[in-house]
Amino acid sequence: MIRVFIVDDHPVVIEGIHSLLQNEKDIAWVGQAMNAASCLGFFVNNTADVVLMDISMPGMDGVELCAVMKEKYPGVFILGLSTFNQGLYIKKMMENGASGYILKNSSKEELITAIHSVNDGSIFFSGEVGQALEEYQKYSKTKLPLLTPREKEVLELIAEGYTNPQIAEKIFLSQFTVDSHRKNLLAKLNVKNTAMLIKFAVENKLL
Repeated sequence: MIRVFIVDDHPVVIEGIHSLLQNEKDIAWVGQAMNAASCLGFFVNNTADVVLMDISMPGMDGVELCAVMKEKYPGVFILGLSTFNQGLYIKKMMENGASGYILKNSSKEELITAIHSVNDGSIFFSGEVGQALEEYQKYSKTKLPLLTPREKEVLELIAEGYTNPQIAEKIFLSQFTVDSHRKNLLAKLNVKNTAMLIKFAVENKLL
């Protein structure tokens, strides 16, 4: 029986994955948390075999939490869980001890395969993830990463001082999508906040 725990700041994601796994005879759902502190609190007196770990959470994110968990509980397998198919996130999770990385739009079959694979000691990437990591490693050897046309558009609007809601309205996207683009830009350019993002973009003539 594989004991599975999930940490994700979106209840609908937790509920959705729980419903996908609840009828699996060889998987036992042992708990859930919505942030790093709750996750670490659970493991003080409990354990799990596989932890499905969201990357983007308030406070300590999944990348940092992964490193903490592997240091404290090296026998627990971490499976990164994210909407972000970005090479930098994947690389950092693997460097911090994760055994795999799966996207939230993956199928039930792929999720179950991922859980079994990492529990058996293998490395698992969902379909698009391996390609994203390969492309990141290829282009990270150059000075600047490649930005998509939409990312460039969002970057320009950020530099002009527009907020996420204003950008969403201006280019007809949801605020969630704009927020995702902003986070992707921070990750791709390896900066921690908007000020550093704009400074990097200016210095490297991305604007």
